[in-house]
Amino acid sequence: MATPVDILALDRASLKAWVEESDPGFRADQLWRWLWKQGERNLDAMTNLPASLRERISTKGVINQLSLSGQQVASDGTIKFLFALTSGRHVETVLIPDFAEDGMPVRMTVCVSSQVGCAMGCSFCATGLMGFQQNLTSGEIAEQVQLADHAARTTYDSQVSNVVFMGMGEPLLNMDGVLGAIEKLTADDGFGLGAKRITVSTVGLATRIRELADLEARFGLAVSLHAPFNDKRSSIMPVNRKAKTDLDSLISAIKYYTDKTGRRITYEYCMFAGFNDSIEDARELAKLVQQAPAKVNLIMYNPVEGLGFHRSEEDTLDRFISELVKKKVTVTVRRSRGQDIDAACGQLAINQ
Repeated sequence: MATPVDILALDRASLKAWVEESDPGFRADQLWRWLWKQGERNLDAMTNLPASLRERISTKGVINQLSLSGQQVASDGTIKFLFALTSGRHVETVLIPDFAEDGMPVRMTVCVSSQVGCAMGCSFCATGLMGFQQNLTSGEIAEQVQLADHAARTTYDSQVSNVVFMGMGEPLLNMDGVLGAIEKLTADDGFGLGAKRITVSTVGLATRIRELADLEARFGLAVSLHAPFNDKRSSIMPVNRKAKTDLDSLISAIKYYTDKTGRRITYEYCMFAGFNDSIEDARELAKLVQQAPAKVNLIMYNPVEGLGFHRSEEDTLDRFISELVKKKVTVTVRRSRGQDIDAACGQLAINQ
């Protein structure tokens, strides 16, 4: 007996090809809109689809939905979701609201996961402690956004405005799933989010960054740098220990990317007390940043029990920023959100 087709995992072309085995191609467009614009999962509600197609979907296909296993709300309004996959494993997704002074929401960002666990083994990240367990399908990634959007609408009367691939996993090790999800999220007859409102974060896989450049990707790209010297970076990020993914290869790939796409990238730089927060580090970071159009996002480290890292002091941060500004580097600071429910950057992990 043939394995049922995972309908939510299909990209538009594959969905059309599957539907056209029995029905005209426009039926695939109708089904796509039901799934990714309306967020509908009940076949009986898809009234403009013929009964024969709905029967075929239910017998030869399967709609593998995420199910909510748990939810926590932080003191700052951040919501962390625990979603169960059909494999029995779980992923975490975070909805991060930003509010104006009058308390009204001005931005709703969803931090999505692309894998269960992570193979990169960065020594400061809780997710890395899980190891790699599985890739998510494009449907499982995109559905995280849909479900978070529903929570944003019901809780804050506001819709999702931004998506960041900064949850569990290394997105560029699941390129098919990530690009397929972005297709669903950016389609006018899908979720309808502008590509510029999506950011994909990577530890710096040089070859994959070049692939994105060749694809002329329209979404934002963020690179987790965290140290401006090869020896320091290698000590906390195993990816940097290989010749094809060390700093030299990474910077070369970033130059290729910015030249090819005309888009600047964001360097993510987590501030670790006494490790990468000296004036010398700031000066070397500035040299790297100036090699291609880029900005720096300084991240105040979110402690993970047992990993031994601590965040930099505020006065150290101020000196670091001053040195970057002196070198004409565009710099922003990301403050912790959802830290009291372990929903902040680097804290996502599941004990199973």
